[in-house]
Amino acid sequence: MPSVAVVMGSESDRAVAEKAAKVLEDSGISFEVKVLSAHRNPDELDAYIRKTDALVFIAIAGLSAALPGVIASKTRKPVIGVPVSAKLGGLDALLAIAQMPPGVPVACVGIDNGANAAHLAVRMLRLKE
Repeated sequence: MPSVAVVMGSESDRAVAEKAAKVLEDSGISFEVKVLSAHRNPDELDAYIRKTDALVFIAIAGLSAALPGVIASKTRKPVIGVPVSAKLGGLDALLAIAQMPPGVPVACVGIDNGANAAHLAVRMLRLKE
């Protein structure tokens, strides 16, 4: 059972996901990495959110960056959004992730900062300690 689900909207986000994976590995936290787009794979994404035992989601997305918000709308588990610098230096993705409507919380880290997303996930998981 993974403790963290690292979901990226596109294979082009792999380098950012690898930064998160390294921190999670170094911290001894179990995780899995999936490529599931909120736009291209909505049914598969929905099924994954419902079936995973992960306790925290890290959602990595660029451009419209809908992925973190979509995940947060379908779960009560914490979601950490990582904006990717695909266009406009990543500012478009940063704003999309940070400006969630009330009741759909998404934590947001810096552009391309998969490592900080993983550090935050580790702290969340260690709240039980």
